[in-house]
Formats: sequence, structure tokens, C-alpha cells
Amino acid sequence: MNRLHATKDFWLAALRADSPALQDAVAQAGPEAAAPLVEQVTSFLRFVRDYTPRGVTTRPEELPLPPRPDWETQLDGLRRELTGTIETLDALEADLPAWNWAPQAKTAGFWHRRTAHEISLRRWDAETAAGRPTPIETKLAADGIGEVLDTWLPAGRRQGPTDLHGVVHLVAGDAGHEWFVRLRGMGVALLDTSTILDDDDHHARAQATGTASDLLLVLMGRQRTDRLVVTGDPRLISALQAG
Repeated sequence: MNRLHATKDFWLAALRADSPALQDAVAQAGPEAAAPLVEQVTSFLRFVRDYTPRGVTTRPEELPLPPRPDWETQLDGLRRELTGTIETLDALEADLPAWNWAPQAKTAGFWHRRTAHEISLRRWDAETAAGRPTPIETKLAADGIGEVLDTWLPAGRRQGPTDLHGVVHLVAGDAGHEWFVRLRGMGVALLDTSTILDDDDHHARAQATGTASDLLLVLMGRQRTDRLVVTGDPRLISALQAG
């Protein structure tokens, strides 16, 4: 298993790169196609900007969405929240205490990573709505696959079947990364390559090969598995889907 040791600066650079592209795509897609997406992204960013700097790990209260304003106001609100969130996250040390929904350290570093991936996926969504999707940057997509496997799935945010047993091998050739994941019903374990060849596991296996972007988009429910080269039991691939 390869791990991408990403940093705060890496995630902020990705966020700065994807933010203008997201704004351009939603403006091109127009309110009928993109207004719900803009509303969701703006609400997410407002949450990150408001709660992450507080230095507390208690779960925040969920607030209802405000009434949806006119389209130009929505676009301006998205622009302001993107700018404000980047400034806020840039000013925060990664080890500052901060609540998150995952079974891992409650620190601001979670939100550096999560915000970069949220905006990259929403940028892809907006570009799809505008009829011109472009892939997620390779290193960012590889880290996004890692986020699915080490954060989303252990947090119980699986969308696929939870009654399967087996081992899945994911290969992102363009990134030079691979991952092995063992499924035991509800249980999910991200494996080192040296632990997968044990003699006592005779369950089904599957391998999915593709670009890092395509693998991530499949895992996050944006694309079908036929975008990938799959061998073995394809149901095991669907069992890793988190979105």
C-alpha cells in the first residue's frame, strides 16, 4: 500500500486551484442546473469557516439552510465563502483542536484535507452540469482515494453493500499508487501489501485499475465502475463506495 503524505500546503494549493474553476463552472451551468450545488457548497464552507477556528471538539449544532437568494447573490456568496474559507484554513495550525465526524484525531488538519476534496469533487460536479468535466488532479485524487478508505469507510459512511467478504486491490497507474482493502461484512480494513497474502483467507477478490481520478469518482458515486478495468467480483468494488 502506498500512502501519499500530503500536507496543509498541498491541500490549500489544491483548494486555490479548484475554487476559480468551480465558480466558472457554476456560472456557466446556470441556476437551474447548479443552484442546489451552490447552496450546498456555500453552506459547507460557512460551517468550516465558522466552526474550525474555535479550538473545540464538541459537536456543533446543525443549523437549517437560509432561504435561497437570487442567482447573482448566490454566486457572490460562493465567491466570498471560498475566499474566506481559504484565508481561515491558511491561518490555522493543523493540530488545532477541531471537531470532525471521523474516528480520528479531532484537529483542524481534517478540515484542510476534507475541504480540498469537497471542492475538487464539487468542481467536477459543476463542470459536469456545464457539459465539460475535467479530471481531478492526479496527486489530489490519489489522496482522495486514501480519504475514502481511511476516513469515510471507517466512519460508517458506506453507500454500497455491507454483507460482502473479500479483498479489493485498487490500482491508480498514473499516480503510481495501489491500495488493498479487506471487507468483512460491516468491517473494513486498509491493508499493507505484506499482510494480504495470508493463507487463511479464501474469500473472493477483485481488482480495479484506472486513473486516480476515475477511481475516486467511482468510489464517490460520480461514475460507473465500467470506467475502470475490473477483474474478479465487481460487487466488492461497489462495497467501497462512499458517495
